[in-house]
Order: sequence, then structure tokens, then C-alpha cells
Amino acid sequence: MIAISLTILLLLTVAAFLSAAETALTAASKPLLHQLHEEGNQRAGTVNRLLDQREHMISTVLLGNNLVNILASALTTSAMIEAFGDEGVLYATVIMTVLVVIYGEILPKTYALIHTTTVALYTGGVMSVLVAIFKPFNIAVEYFVNGALRLFGVTTETSRSAQQIMAELRGTIELQMAEQAIKEEVKHERAMLRSVLDLTDVEVSEIIVHRKKLVTLDADLPIADIIEQVAASPYSRIPLWRGEPDNIIGVLHAKNLLRAIESADGKTDAVDVAALASPPWFIPNTTKLLDQMNSFRARREHFAIVVDEYGALMGIVTLEDIIEEIVGDIRDEHDLPVAGVRLQADGSVLIDGSVTLRDLNRELDWDLPDDKASTLAGLVLHESRTIPDPGQKFLFHGFRFEVLRRQRNQLTLIKVTPSRANAQGADKAA
Repeated sequence: MIAISLTILLLLTVAAFLSAAETALTAASKPLLHQLHEEGNQRAGTVNRLLDQREHMISTVLLGNNLVNILASALTTSAMIEAFGDEGVLYATVIMTVLVVIYGEILPKTYALIHTTTVALYTGGVMSVLVAIFKPFNIAVEYFVNGALRLFGVTTETSRSAQQIMAELRGTIELQMAEQAIKEEVKHERAMLRSVLDLTDVEVSEIIVHRKKLVTLDADLPIADIIEQVAASPYSRIPLWRGEPDNIIGVLHAKNLLRAIESADGKTDAVDVAALASPPWFIPNTTKLLDQMNSFRARREHFAIVVDEYGALMGIVTLEDIIEEIVGDIRDEHDLPVAGVRLQADGSVLIDGSVTLRDLNRELDWDLPDDKASTLAGLVLHESRTIPDPGQKFLFHGFRFEVLRRQRNQLTLIKVTPSRANAQGADKAA
């Protein structure tokens, strides 16, 4: 009787091991295991190879669990019948149900869920051996199952598209960083990861410095006026135009102007500004940020002029603009979260219409849609289907918008009152 009891206990322990291994190996993070393997953890490499044959691993677990559970139940039933007669069947059923469910399933699986990576690393080696032993059986089972599925028109191919992979990456970022305990700590890291993934979707037209905000120079101005304007400008590269502002003929770099003045011994009249300017690089406004960043790197340039489909000047984009789109604006602790944003005591926010939706979402943790418009003013125009007058109010996407100031057809100042959930995000961003 003692030998049978020990055998049953051993079988249940094997069942518990298989249950823990199944849970851990199924829930294990393959990217994390890959990183551990790159750092020299050989067990992680074993687990990764095991996950590459996941179907065989699951078949092995199911086969092993059924074998040990059935054998343990048979031995228990035999022992109970010998001890209690026909009533032993009932006793054996109750005892094995409790033992299998609690000791063989719930306890090991709960532990494996809590310590997923650790359990996966320690069970991977044994499971690899078992998978190799039962491989002929697993192949036969896989062949039979795939054949049965094909009879019902079910395909067994598991290829993933690029869109699915990107969606999975986004979901992983949100899932792993959504816990409140770490949300604030990794807020900016999460925003950076989101922005990196968005580089293939966002067009340069969404981040350009609009032509209304450009600092440009008339190439036909007296050289003294040009020098004065370059010195007063905060920018090192300034577009030059001739005839009309849309006719950009080059980009003047302040350093080149200073070198030319020095070479001319201070005789500014001898400096030809147009000759100093580098040729303008025009790009379409539909260019994706990732493509433009690669082009900047390939051409070793930092400055491009953006035009629309008709060739009209829209603005400029620089390498720094794209980098800031990833890492966010660099500012000190006294700066506002976003230029043109003023947080109010009542929870509302006064925002310039030209502020981009992407900046607002990133800095204030909002979720305003940016697929139909790139700026706050553009969103209000798109949703209202009209050009609102000052004082008009709108409610959409969980926010209340009130137009405070309008200059001609441009909305220049908008008061935004978020819902309670979004207001909490704004308070934290402040």
C-alpha cells in the first residue's frame, strides 16, 4: 500500500511539473528570452528552440499529463476497491479529482504564472528531452490533426503581415507600460516608442514649420540688411527667395556668410549671398518621416523645403524636427509642456490653434485623433464642418472646445476642457 501511495504521489508530481511547464512555456515572453540568450543565458536559448516547435511541445504535455493522470487514477481506484470494495470507486473518484485539480493543475499553474520566466528556464531542458522522445508520435498527431482541419476548410498556415506585427508591437508597449505603478515612470519612454513606430505612418506635412512661421530672406536685399537679419535670426539656415516668397533659390547658412565676410576682409559689398547659398532640396509633403530621415542621412543634409502637389511652398522640415518627433521637445523645468499651451486652474487648457495634436497627445496624455488633421485648429474645422466664430462651443472625442479667437479664417486660440479621465492626464503632465 505504501509503494502504491508513493507511486501515485510521484505520478501526480510529474503531472504538476508538466502543468507548470505548459503554463510557463506558453506564457513566456519570447523577446525577453531572446534578450537573455543574447546575454549568454543558454537555458533561454533552449527555451527559444522549444518555442519554435510549440505544437510538438503542447502535444507532449497533453500526452504526458493524460498518461500519468490516468495511471494514477487507475492505481488509486484499484487500491480503494481492494480496501473498501465497490465503494472504493467513489472514494477514488473524489480523492483523485481533488488531488489532480489542486495539486496537479491549480497550484503548479498559479506558480508558473507568477514566476513565468524562471519556471520556463528551469523546465525547458527536461521538456526538450521529452519532446525529442515523443517526436514520432507528435508528428503523427500533427499530420492527423492538420488533415482533419483541412477537411473542414481550415488552413493551418500562421503567417503574419507587417501590419499585424506592428499592431502587436504597439499592443505590447501599451500592455507592458499601462500599470499605474510604472505609468508615470516610463511615460516619456512609452511616448518615444510610440513615435518610433509612427515614423512609417506620419507625413512630413504633419510636423513642418509652416510657411507663415518661416524666416526667409529676399536675396535682392542690400547685403547690410541681409547680415542684420541673419544676425537677428535664431536659425542657422535661412531660405533665400527672389521675385516672390515661393521662389526659393537656395538656403543660406550663417557660418558660410561669416566665412565669406572674413575672407573679404570685412568688405561686405563683395559678398554674393546667392552664390553662398546651397541648392534648395524640395520634397513632397506626403513623404513619410522614416523615409525622410533615411534621406537626410544618405544626403548628409539637415534641411529640406516641403512643397505640395502643385509645387507651392508649404514650409520646411529639418532632421531636428524628426528627432524631436521621437524624443519630444528639449526644455527646462520652467518651460510649458508645449509651446502655445496654458493650463488653467479650472482644468481647462488654452491652446493656440497651430499646436499639433501629436504634441498634445504626447505631453498631456490625451487621445485626440490625428488621422484627419495635424493641428488643433484643423481638428475643430474637420469636426465642425464649418469655420466657427469666437464663442462657439463643440463637444466631441470626450473634450469640449470653445473658440476664443479667430483671425480671418484661422482659429488662433481655443479653450479645451477635457473629460475627467483626460483631465487627470493633463494634471500629471503639468
